[in-house]
Amino acid sequence: MTDYTTIDFSDLAEASADEVITHSFVRDIPLPSGKTLALVTLDNGRDHTRPNTLGPNTLLEYASVLDTLAVRAAAGEIDGVAVTGKPFILAAGADLSKVGDITGVDLARKMGQLGHYALGKISEVGVPSFAFINGLALGGGLEVALNADYRTVDAGVPAVALPEVFLGLIPGWGGAYLLPNLIGIENALKVVIENPLKQNRTLKGKDVLELGIADAMFDSVNYLEDSIRWADGVLSGTVTVKRPHAPGKLEKLAKWDVAIGIATKTLKSRIGEVARAPYLALELLKAAKSGTKAEAFEREDDALTELISGDQFQASVYAFNLVQKRAKRPAGAPDKALAKPVTKVGVIGAGLMASQFALLFVRRLRVPVVITDLDQARVDKGLAYIRDEIAALESKGRISPDEANRLRALVSGTTDKADFASCDWVIEAVFEELGIKQDVFAEIEKHISPEAVLATNTSSLSVEKIGAKLEHPERLVGFHFFNPVAVMPLIEVVNTPATNDETLSTAMVVAGKLKKTAVITRDTPGFVVNRVLAKVLGETMHAVDEGTPFEVVDDAVKPFGLPMGPFELLELVGLKVGAHVLDTHHAAFPDRFFESKNLHALAEHGRILDRDGKGRITGFDKGALKIVKGGTNPQTAEEIRTRLETGLADEIHRMLEDDVVHAAEDIDLCMVLGAGWPFQMGGATPYLDRVGASERAFGDTFHHPRIAGAGD
Repeated sequence: MTDYTTIDFSDLAEASADEVITHSFVRDIPLPSGKTLALVTLDNGRDHTRPNTLGPNTLLEYASVLDTLAVRAAAGEIDGVAVTGKPFILAAGADLSKVGDITGVDLARKMGQLGHYALGKISEVGVPSFAFINGLALGGGLEVALNADYRTVDAGVPAVALPEVFLGLIPGWGGAYLLPNLIGIENALKVVIENPLKQNRTLKGKDVLELGIADAMFDSVNYLEDSIRWADGVLSGTVTVKRPHAPGKLEKLAKWDVAIGIATKTLKSRIGEVARAPYLALELLKAAKSGTKAEAFEREDDALTELISGDQFQASVYAFNLVQKRAKRPAGAPDKALAKPVTKVGVIGAGLMASQFALLFVRRLRVPVVITDLDQARVDKGLAYIRDEIAALESKGRISPDEANRLRALVSGTTDKADFASCDWVIEAVFEELGIKQDVFAEIEKHISPEAVLATNTSSLSVEKIGAKLEHPERLVGFHFFNPVAVMPLIEVVNTPATNDETLSTAMVVAGKLKKTAVITRDTPGFVVNRVLAKVLGETMHAVDEGTPFEVVDDAVKPFGLPMGPFELLELVGLKVGAHVLDTHHAAFPDRFFESKNLHALAEHGRILDRDGKGRITGFDKGALKIVKGGTNPQTAEEIRTRLETGLADEIHRMLEDDVVHAAEDIDLCMVLGAGWPFQMGGATPYLDRVGASERAFGDTFHHPRIAGAGD
């Protein structure tokens, strides 16, 4: 087994010379029982907007402080040790920017070993140890607490999680072993695998207690005082700690492997088998049922070494930085000061999409929202949907009864367009047909003020052409949402030649208030997301049209690691919508995008996939197989994949040359947030560089240097 005390970590520390160090401050707390508790407070000296992080120099200082406390414990000076954080923050885990800068396998291994060396010391001080989870605790921050003997949690904690697998890593500083042995395998699978892959779901204080991660929970107002008093009870024997979720022999013999098997099968059906981190995490969780802690920590070291030095983690760091940094500074955005105030919103349409818009606008902007449609029955149906959704939010405790009443009062419906006169922002969600959109905007313009902004949610039509009948086309902007509206974080803001800066600025500010990420695109077919997806779907349907079996095409696309196969995606967006998108792109770029008569026939048929009673895919529909039968030029999966990769690289390069967006980073940001392309792929361009598609397509790469691991 590895002896961490013999490892020289100085080179790792030197590589992070500019690290913002989270210091370990110690003070002795006299307890009512007469005992003494040494309290370590983690604090990087910044406010709550810059959370504590755990870089190499931070970890070395923490280890040194705990070594000193071990000496004091041996001398009888202290009776217990506790660790907590600065206000609102325990720690947000490792500094990803520093981990991402690591080059070489040796430093990658040392990063895992240093975490084990430092965090593990709190369990070796010679007296009982406590962690007071007073705020945000993510990744390594939670592992700080897991390495202690006992834990309390603040009831108001906003987020506790092990999000590593979402970022192409594993909980590698003890979490993959300590957590399942604390709360049982099923609960651990939820925290380590399930939650990160559900949009990085986190735990609140109550969840932390109920799962058994914490032994006690206290209200925020006296959290530290109550935790110290509770720790004194543990030290003096007046408090008995019970852990009903801790796994016994029966669970390890009977349930453990079964739970891992079910989780593995579920994972394969949900995300495929390309992403490495979730499966390594499963292997570690499976192995955690037996063996020693030292053996488990060495397994975690091996896993972290593989991942940190690999392609997928580097792509994940790239994607993480896009979402956390580039998304907050959108390229080409006008000055926010130019934005017009939005005090009332109008929604043209009352169908599902329009009703989702209305609900989102009223929840985020807290201004009156009016919807309209062709007749009162449709308006009433839309209003009923919105009110039902508000009631559901209230029943789940996500909004208060008072807030629910306020939201309901802000929403109204009408069939009289004159009721839109006081709207500052009007968005349409009508049928995707140019003439219809032109007419509804031309009509509504008669009733609204000259200052009001018009927004279209078109997914593929020319925004400029939609505004052709407007007297003031400068007030029109594309505002393309993705479905489901409440969940998908991207809005493509489409800038036409006529759109003025005031309108564009208003759209960007409104998107921000809706808590969405906005990317500005030129007014070209498909904008970004649908143009890239049209390339994927067009190439895959073309392969089917030429006689390649559905399953071979599915296999060809699997190495992309996409959230679903092309035919599942087609059914999700709607076969008729998919056929329309392909037709639109073929009309615009006939030399690069294929039309598919088979897809139109499949749309009339209604499906491609067979599903069981629970909606799970079981194969391909017999009727669909008959429709596509007859192609005479089938391709292998490798041929399809090569053609698709090269075609994608070519299309994205053309989009950048045409300034659809300003950089490859914007393409990837759109694909990650608008189409759910996985972090470990980095969107599209890092993958295309790594597989050589960029070189084949245009003789260069999108990124210099390529975004790849140390071993690439």
